[in-house]
Amino acid sequence: MPKNDIDVGTGLVGAPACGDVMKLQIRVDDNGIISDVKFKTFGCGSAIASSSYMTERVKGLSIEEACKIKNTEIAKELALPPVKLHCSMLAEDAIRSAIHDYRSKRSKLQQKSSGFIDVSHSPVAGETIATAHSNQTLPA
Repeated sequence: MPKNDIDVGTGLVGAPACGDVMKLQIRVDDNGIISDVKFKTFGCGSAIASSSYMTERVKGLSIEEACKIKNTEIAKELALPPVKLHCSMLAEDAIRSAIHDYRSKRSKLQQKSSGFIDVSHSPVAGETIATAHSNQTLPA
């Protein structure tokens, strides 16, 4: 997915100790529902399985619901041994990072689009004047 799209959130996380790197992307629709999820993972089978499980788990959920997914759920579902628990933690970190990226983009968009239009009417000249102001506070 294009990482610069406003409706796409990208999470890129890694575990330097074991070399696992996980990229997880979500696409969020206008209703705040995750409509598409993609991943690319370099690492062991447990890391790949954790990424894959996360994509299946979050598709169709709201962002708030996806935030509640814990690594323990992933580890239990995949029956990960204790030595591979870091893989499920990586998947949890990846979805949280993707959601953070999505929310950050939306926040910046809202800041850019905020503003007001000052409309005044001059009875002497008989004309209406509208002036757009963005990213400013209302005049006193």
